[in-house]
Amino acid sequence: MTKVKTNAIRILDAKKIAYEVLTYDNQDGKIDGVSVAAKIGRDARQVYKTLVSQGASKSMYVYVIPVEAELDLKKAAKAAGEKNVEMIPVKDILKWTGYIRGGCSPIGMKKDYKTFIDESCLELDYMVVSAGKIGVQIVIDPKLLINLTKAETVDVRK
Repeated sequence: MTKVKTNAIRILDAKKIAYEVLTYDNQDGKIDGVSVAAKIGRDARQVYKTLVSQGASKSMYVYVIPVEAELDLKKAAKAAGEKNVEMIPVKDILKWTGYIRGGCSPIGMKKDYKTFIDESCLELDYMVVSAGKIGVQIVIDPKLLINLTKAETVDVRK
């Protein structure tokens, strides 16, 4: 099997950061985080989704939260130092990140946006995030992901 190379995987390789690649079949169209967790045989509390928002200042922010959780926009805005933040429309995800919905990785976006990872990741030995392509996930030590993305860990779940 050929090893999938996404932008995120190229960055991890270039920086010699340890990770594991997991793939899943997405032919059924079920690409939501909870379905993905089941497909890769991982506890949903270890699988995180990447959400992108825009603040009142027009700055972009990235939030990485457990797939079963919902982003608390008030907590997210407070973390970012914004009056408020709003999720960007799905149609704009590619334009801002270089990734598509269901394949948005916190690693290797078009720009280095301010990133916040939910503090629940600190309780884990590893977490799973998108590799930047639907059907491909990365297993990584949360501390390595925090360092790589220069993220802050905060409570941003509802």
